[in-house]
Amino acid sequence: MTLDFSPFLPWPILAALAAVVAVVAAFAIWRGIRGAWIRTLAALALLAALANPLLMQEDRDQLSTIVPVIVDRSQSQQTPDRIKVTEEALAQLKDRLARFPNIEPRYVDVTEPEDSDTPSTRLFTALSAAVADVPPARIGGAIMLTDGQVHDVPGINQALGFDAPIHGLITGKPNEFDRRIEVIKAPRFGIVNEEQQLVLRVFDDGPSPGDTAKITVKLNGDEIATLQATPGQDTPFSFRVARGGSNVLEFSVAGLPGEVTEANNRAVHVIDGIRENLRVLLVSGEPHAGERAWRNLLKSDASVDLVHFTILRPPEKQDGTPINELSLIAFPTRELFVDKIKDFDLIIFDRYQHRGVLPILYYDYIAQYVENGGALLIAAGPEHAGQDSIALTPLASVLPAQPTGRMIDKAFYPRLSEEGRKHPVTRGLDGSGDEPPHWGRWFRSVDVEPPQGQTVMVGADNHPLLVLNRAGQGRVAMLLSDQGWLWARGFEGGGPHVSLYRRIAHWLMKEPALEEEALTARASGRTLEITRQTLGDNPGDATIRYPSGRTETLPLTQSEPGLFKAEKKMDEIGLFEIRNGDLMTLVHVGAVDAPEFKAMISTGDVLKPIASKTRGLVARVSDASGAVEVPPILPVRGQIRVADNDRMQIKLTNETVLKGINTLPLFAGFAGVGVLLLAFGAMWWREGR
Repeated sequence: MTLDFSPFLPWPILAALAAVVAVVAAFAIWRGIRGAWIRTLAALALLAALANPLLMQEDRDQLSTIVPVIVDRSQSQQTPDRIKVTEEALAQLKDRLARFPNIEPRYVDVTEPEDSDTPSTRLFTALSAAVADVPPARIGGAIMLTDGQVHDVPGINQALGFDAPIHGLITGKPNEFDRRIEVIKAPRFGIVNEEQQLVLRVFDDGPSPGDTAKITVKLNGDEIATLQATPGQDTPFSFRVARGGSNVLEFSVAGLPGEVTEANNRAVHVIDGIRENLRVLLVSGEPHAGERAWRNLLKSDASVDLVHFTILRPPEKQDGTPINELSLIAFPTRELFVDKIKDFDLIIFDRYQHRGVLPILYYDYIAQYVENGGALLIAAGPEHAGQDSIALTPLASVLPAQPTGRMIDKAFYPRLSEEGRKHPVTRGLDGSGDEPPHWGRWFRSVDVEPPQGQTVMVGADNHPLLVLNRAGQGRVAMLLSDQGWLWARGFEGGGPHVSLYRRIAHWLMKEPALEEEALTARASGRTLEITRQTLGDNPGDATIRYPSGRTETLPLTQSEPGLFKAEKKMDEIGLFEIRNGDLMTLVHVGAVDAPEFKAMISTGDVLKPIASKTRGLVARVSDASGAVEVPPILPVRGQIRVADNDRMQIKLTNETVLKGINTLPLFAGFAGVGVLLLAFGAMWWREGR
């Protein structure tokens, strides 16, 4: 209860009146005037009435104590055991807090930010946000339900913003163990077929079993090696880049019984293969208009080492010209097709016919070269339909189409077949979407029997024009016309000869982006993009296996003929496995060295310093058997000075809220009138004496 004033006159006027009263009273008392004291008291009573004194009493309610409960839902908490323990501990904690009506818990689930590529557990950031609207005096403490792997713990001298205990409830079991593998150092680029080196390391977090770890290495889905590694030590590994473009190395370490999770038992590294000095052998059977188109295309590529021979003087041509006037070099057939044939990445026969320049046995060597992984392109002209066709040599065993012996001399627009609209070599060629195609005509092609492989382009009357096929481990392409030079010369507007020739050559050399049946995936931030290339119909859904082990199916939608895609923003970070039919690929979403996967074992050591500073408790809520028990809660009034090793202390707040104010005027009503009448009556009584 307090005393306050609500004067009827301004304070300066009251002060002036009080001064006058004081002067008059002092003078009267000094002169000894009768009744001076009574008059002074009456004047003071009048001044007090004018000042209007009030008795005031506040009506207040006790405020609740705010206790944030921060629940860790990060990926390291998503193992089946920890999910179960977290839910049971949270239920017990809610029950215990409900017993105290003056405690108001605030439950906050903490996951990784959706826009973060580097996942981490940031519980203290969530704590600050949860109490941003609460006065520090109302915070009675904070409880964190976590595995202990927290990555934003304040420094020991860093202020929290409130003075209350921080308690940590650890969900994992004691003495946990986890094995993981990381790529420590590896190149991002490598030259195809040259040896590359990288460094791996296996980590044993927690009590290590002490034995060696078996590592299985896969390159582009094929197992290439098995290693034995000592945990904690670097393990070097040498390999050769298999192909140009993207190459995926997968390292998996065998799981151990009882380890926390196998989600971090695999690691991937993507290395881009670069072809150095691509060696191409171009053999032209005779000079013709289309020869320069092939030569210009291959010479324009700085990464291509072109060896080009044109047969100007076949054995049957005897015109009497002296040798010293021909200025020709001998065709090194044995060196090219026996000694160094394996050094070539691609062999092109451009309008070539068998006329005794190559011994018949050499065609068999070329066929073996293809079956062992080589690439062969046949650019055929009229000679391919004649008696000297190379289709009548041992090379026929790898050719996908056999000539009928006649030429089709008829103007036509080269068109994409149904397979060609889906095949990556011809899909989307400029001008192919129009009818007729928006390019120039050709005027002849070689007629062939129904071919093997894929006919991706057709000529007059839908006869095969471009045929692609696999032979053993190698690949063969047959372009059944020598009229491609018309596009290069711009006849009737020309055509996409550069794109077509380049795609054919890259497909022959097994460029991954041009595979007919392929499943690829890439990550853009936290968005997973899946691409399925196929010559068939809808390939069905893609199955995604998350780092946590759960699976999900995702429908693939056709974006172009033969090309199906899917896209989704992922709520987990780590190594994802995508399957569709018999195809499988791996992709890592987010940062490879994210803190969330550096350590998966539960620990109380991270939270102990901040808990000790604030006199909080760090305790496990489950034992080795899996039984869950949350420590009891102890409300404390006043400052907490000593930590309790068995109970979670909550500092109760003394804060209140004002509901209203009750006032009592002292000079209001009969009481005030009575005091004034008494004072003035006493003064008159004294005067009457």
